[in-house]
Amino acid sequence: MAATPPPPGSPAWWAARPAPAPAPERRRGRPALDTAHIVGVALRLVDEHGTQAFSLRLLAEALGSGTATLYRHFEGKDEILAYVVDRVLGETVLDDLAERADWREALTVTAHRFHDTLRRHPHVLPPLMAQVPVGPHGLAQRERVLAALLALGLPADLAARAFTAVTHYVIGFTAQQYGPAAAPDDGPRLAAFYRELDPAAYPALHRAAGTLTSVPVEEEFAFGLGLLVHGLAHLHP
Repeated sequence: MAATPPPPGSPAWWAARPAPAPAPERRRGRPALDTAHIVGVALRLVDEHGTQAFSLRLLAEALGSGTATLYRHFEGKDEILAYVVDRVLGETVLDDLAERADWREALTVTAHRFHDTLRRHPHVLPPLMAQVPVGPHGLAQRERVLAALLALGLPADLAARAFTAVTHYVIGFTAQQYGPAAAPDDGPRLAAFYRELDPAAYPALHRAAGTLTSVPVEEEFAFGLGLLVHGLAHLHP
């Protein structure tokens, strides 16, 4: 029985990827397509239409090419989405983390910049959460953050846990607030719903209804991140 190939985006799949090929030479007829250009156009289409509507036919039309040309570079849609996710991860600028005052600041800056990147590309969140992101950009960003945390005084075990905890917080928060399945922002109606509940059965909800439904999303993100970093600081004063 033939072995099942690893799913696109998985560590085993990335390990089997060849080094990126250089852009092909220009010839007469249609312009040659290089992988980076294809992935860039795919990202634009995912941003505009989402991953469910994205297809190789849609991509081929945007490129002015045919699906047969795409199959020379990729085996299918899932492979392209794996490269799209890695492309998005590379957008976050993390080259200056080691210059920060301490590891708390470096971790906070990382979280805010990563959050901003994912907000620009909310449709990438489902495939991002489907696999541990270990493509070229994902590995490079992980190396930058961990190297900065180590250089700023965190021991390796706590640096690893801090990186994982903050990354999971950013991805989960952004997916809930901005992802394709995010609920609409309906604070006033939700507050009214809480206040109409039986106060004898839900006294705490009555007292907290205003705050539960009125804090801006970005303030909520910063507050939660602050709690997380503050808690980590207690493990390494």
